[in-house]
Amino acid sequence: MQAVMVVPSGSENTLTQNVTGVSLFVRVIATAMRAGVKELVLLWPADTNTQIWDQVAASPVLSGLHTRQIQSLFDPPHSDSWEAVSTLLNDEFLWLPWNFVTASRILAAIEPSPVLPLSWDKPIRLSKKLIACSLRFGVGSGPDVEGVLIRSRGDIPHAERFLVRHSGKPTDGIYSTINRTLCRPIVRALTHTGVTPNCVTLTGLVVAVIAALTYARGTYWAYVCGALLFFVSGLIDEMDGMLARLTFRESAFGTWFEGFVDNATYLLLFSGITAGLYRQYGTTELIWGIALIVGCALSVFVVAIQRKALTSPDRPHEYAVRMNRLMETDSSVISRVARQIHIFIKKGVAVHYVLIFTVLGGLTLFLRIAAISANLTWIVATYLAWRFARRSRMAPSEPLRSAT
Repeated sequence: MQAVMVVPSGSENTLTQNVTGVSLFVRVIATAMRAGVKELVLLWPADTNTQIWDQVAASPVLSGLHTRQIQSLFDPPHSDSWEAVSTLLNDEFLWLPWNFVTASRILAAIEPSPVLPLSWDKPIRLSKKLIACSLRFGVGSGPDVEGVLIRSRGDIPHAERFLVRHSGKPTDGIYSTINRTLCRPIVRALTHTGVTPNCVTLTGLVVAVIAALTYARGTYWAYVCGALLFFVSGLIDEMDGMLARLTFRESAFGTWFEGFVDNATYLLLFSGITAGLYRQYGTTELIWGIALIVGCALSVFVVAIQRKALTSPDRPHEYAVRMNRLMETDSSVISRVARQIHIFIKKGVAVHYVLIFTVLGGLTLFLRIAAISANLTWIVATYLAWRFARRSRMAPSEPLRSAT
């Protein structure tokens, strides 16, 4: 996709303002790139300091963007301005206001507009044909796009709150939404520090270690303290991803590291619970605990193999989406059941139930449910891997049957 951006005179100070840890200029363009923009037509007035762009272009966040820079007094409501750059425009392009802050998935969801906008201060998808016709016959109201227009420094806090509010994932359920809401003030503050998402992830691991050691003490109040610490660990698990998306620091290593820490925190938690319940009740709880730890370890192993098979090394974060799609297209009863219950094995969901069972004194019941669930998880995951592999081998023959 192509984007067109016009930088007006006197905007240099605003362009360089920090918005959740990233300059406004970089943020607007990088957000468009996350939405699919590969080429940018950048229009500057002659009196603008274009050295700003030299600094922006050096950002690794904008790596891979093809840019065409033109010095021009561009006024979008006038046809002469568009005619001057018509040879640079694709048949369809995104009008990208220089100071409009939004989320990439909002930009990506914009549909082509059948009319030109009355105001040019929001993103809109246009076509050369529309530009050629509508400027001669009038304009209409374009689609409404969520976001914040930054006219002065006073608009930045509002923009940051908007960005943090939209820093989750489209697949977030009620539990993740609650968690992320609790995390918002801390995440926003972290964007203005040198703390990296991987440092946040590591902090979550440290908190989980303390939670496990607290559980291992084997008393009710130790269990409650351990559950609260594990809940905090879960919140930190939400924060690292939010911080990475807000500051455009997502990486394959970060995804792998986050997954590794998630698995480690589960094993630590279950080990701590097992040690505490063994100290309190004896051998029976130890047996259940060992079954849980073994089942959890096997689940981690099977899922790691599936992730490697379903995703490329540089895009491990796509595993969950691809697995869900495979289950949605599968007609087996096991896939249908797995689609309904898979959400409960997410850490953002599990921390709530660990806390509830612990506070209500149901930790022994939780241990048994978790042990059964962990072992069912790796068994079902192995079955689904076999089924999907078998279905993919049969796939070439299916179109032939449907065509006859």
